[in-house]
This record gives sequence, C-alpha cells and structure tokens, in this order.
Amino acid sequence: MNVSSVAPNVTLAGNYHNTFTTAVTNNVIVMVLCISINYINGTLVHIFNKHQVLSVNPRYILFIHLVINDMMQLALSSFLHVVSYALYTIYVPFCLFLLIISILTTFNTPLNLAGMAVECYIAICVPLRHSQICTVKRTYALIGLIWAVSSLSVLPDLFILLATEPLQFFHSRVFCSRDFVFRSTYSLKKRDTSHIICLVLVWLTLLYTYFRILFAAKEATTDFKKARNTILLHGFQLLLCMLTYVRPMLEKCLIYLFPTQFRATRFTSYIIIQILPRFVSPIVYGLRDQTFRKYLKRYLLCKVSISSHPENVTMSNTGPAAEKMRNTSV
Repeated sequence: MNVSSVAPNVTLAGNYHNTFTTAVTNNVIVMVLCISINYINGTLVHIFNKHQVLSVNPRYILFIHLVINDMMQLALSSFLHVVSYALYTIYVPFCLFLLIISILTTFNTPLNLAGMAVECYIAICVPLRHSQICTVKRTYALIGLIWAVSSLSVLPDLFILLATEPLQFFHSRVFCSRDFVFRSTYSLKKRDTSHIICLVLVWLTLLYTYFRILFAAKEATTDFKKARNTILLHGFQLLLCMLTYVRPMLEKCLIYLFPTQFRATRFTSYIIIQILPRFVSPIVYGLRDQTFRKYLKRYLLCKVSISSHPENVTMSNTGPAAEKMRNTSV
C-alpha cells in the first residue's frame, strides 16, 4: 500500500513534522543505538579476522556475513532516518542508491538465518557428513545465492521505475521511503507477494530444522533446557526480522488509525523492526557462543595483548551430536 495514498503529500509537508525537541531526541536515540550495536558487531568482525579457527568454519562465516550485513543495513537505515528529519526530502538518484542497498541487506537477514539453521541442523543431526556438505567454498556460494535472491526482490522495481516514471521525476526530491519511490501498483503488489513467499519458505525451513535439532538435543545431551532456550531466542529473533515483511500493512493500519501521527508511527516501527533485531543478533550468536565469548570481553574493553590471541581453540565440524551441542549456541 502506498503511504502517500493515505497521507497526501500536501499534508506530509505540513502536519507530520515533529517539534524540534522530539526530532532531536528521536535522532539521538537512533544514533546511540546504531553506534553501540555496530561497535559490538565491529568487534565480532575483528575477532573473526584475527582467529583463523573461526574463518574456516562455515557456521562462523555465515554469522559474520550476518553481522556485516546488519552493520550495513543499520548504518544506511539510520542515515535515512536522520535525513528524513534533517532534510526531509533528497534527490531521487541518491535516494535510489541508498534504498536499493538498504532493501537488499534487509532481505538478506532472514535468508541468512535460514542458511545458518540448515548448517546447524546438518552439524547436529548429520554430523558425520557435515564436513563434506558444509565446506568453506559452498558457504561462500550460499552467501552469493542469498544476495542473488535478494536482488530479485528489488531490481524489477528499479526497471519498472525507469520505464514508467518521467525523466523529471529523477531530477526531483522525494521523501526517501520505498513506498514513495517504487510507487507503481505493480511494484507494490510484487513487494507484498515476494514478502509472503519468503516468509512462508523461511518459516518452514526454520520450523523443520529447529524441531529436528530440538529432538536431537533431547536425545544427545543432558542440557536440553539450554538448547530449548537457545532455539526460542532464535525464533524470537527471526520473528523480529520477519516483521519487516508486514511493516507496510502495519504502518498502513496505524496511519489510518492515527493520521496525524505519521512520524511517531514510523519511528516506533523503525525501532522495533529495524534496530531491535540487530541488537538481538550479537547476543544470540555472539555472546552466547563459547568461542566468541572467550575473546569478546577483552576486545570490547580494548585490553588485547599477545597472550589474548591463543589459537589453541580446536573446533571440529564432524564431532558427535552431543559435542556439537556443547560448542555451539544451539
């Protein structure tokens, strides 16, 4: 649904501006959260690059791809959020560049989580074949496939935009939101359809793999409660990430109910849908992982010394299921 159909541009230009104090407060909150989360994520990337035992493990390769993807998405979405307050509108070509990357990185997250769930399922339920199936080369190929699938969700919109909009549109300034730029009826329907398909496929993948992992954990380890809690955390994180697929419908309903609270609605949905999932990722996959947690405190506090780089952590991709349960977050 095009938000402009609910709130005409004339109204947007006038009634939807916040007071100066509210605008400053909202932007400070966004920037503090963005910097804090990206600092932690940057530390995780640094740890990954410093320790070879991590960089050759498919699980951690997928995790770091998720972290880098989230850093890009959070930085871009925060920049667009601040711009919407400071400048309100920007030129279409610049907006297109930011939007395309932001949409790609947002779409990548649930697909990456599904890939990580499949890898974990293979490690725990089919441990003897894990090293043959989940190689480093195939992991990077999966990352490339994730980006290709995400591109299919936005590139058709770009082609439709180029074909349907007059040249004057590309020299104009717009409020930099997907619904305000990719505003054709076909683009809106395609967006909703692709979101529903991805939502169903990812949830089916997650439900199957996590239930199989849960049953394997119950049989292979006495720490069943920890495995169950971890899976619940993963499910909560995925639920937050999947909210991005229902965000247009959610915002449409809220704007219909509160037509004069456009910016308050967008700010609240932005915090819940865009920032909160990126806050959960380092906790679920970083702080709760024994290997990462071993280094994270020292790096976050900038207390790194030569002795803090031990490479004596040995990880096997082909251990029994019970050992996998002890060494991974699931």
